[in-house]
Amino acid sequence: MSVEITWWGHATATVRDSGTTLLTDPLLTRRCAHLWRRRGALPPRAALVADAVLVSHLHSDHLHLRSLARLPAGTPLLLPTGALGAVPLLRRLAARLDPRELSPGDSLAVGRVAVRAVPAAHDGRRLPFARRRVAPLGFVVEGESRTYFAGDTDLFRGMAGEVGPVDTALLPVGGWGPGLGHGHLNAERAAEALARLRPRSAVPVHYGTYWPWGMAAVRPHEFHAPGDEFVRHAARLAPGVAVHRLRHGESVRLAAAG
Repeated sequence: MSVEITWWGHATATVRDSGTTLLTDPLLTRRCAHLWRRRGALPPRAALVADAVLVSHLHSDHLHLRSLARLPAGTPLLLPTGALGAVPLLRRLAARLDPRELSPGDSLAVGRVAVRAVPAAHDGRRLPFARRRVAPLGFVVEGESRTYFAGDTDLFRGMAGEVGPVDTALLPVGGWGPGLGHGHLNAERAAEALARLRPRSAVPVHYGTYWPWGMAAVRPHEFHAPGDEFVRHAARLAPGVAVHRLRHGESVRLAAAG
């Protein structure tokens, strides 16, 4: 029994389990607002074909409308409850897809897996102008293995209980600018999350892909370093977890607990 994880960059990954393919927070363009892709090729067209797409929250580097517009017609789109009402352009786009809104605790069958929505601690607004709050989500994919995709989150009380036992955790370990505020995990706090969740394996995501235009010389370690820092902090705080720091486009096959 196993799961295959492919990291395409930022929070975009493919999770393959039990013959079912899921794509997370697709960001498939060279540019997203003021952010430019500085590392890794864009995902190939084949990566857009999935049994469902998981969208964790409304920020444009996670719910990216131009990327969602490239999905094949009829693709199931799993969204936080309230997303369609909060993002008018999403409603128009969703007419050619298959949107399903989920709240924490909801579970939906997709192919031969179940996708369970779990809470996240993050700003749920569609920034910079919208003020309507939509609760962000993480997702647990339960098939032959149990895989947690955190989306964007900070540590929160009851995290381990809400997520439940998992075999693999895809955790954000960085950002896209020279600092992280409330509602994010940096490399050390992501390692603290590992210590709470105690998965068998972890894959760091959400770092080293996009960076604001014109800021290449501003604290560049914030762009390059989080993956290696996560490996180092995880070895100290969660030494029983195998960390797989993937390159862009690289895959890893991970065994579930026997």
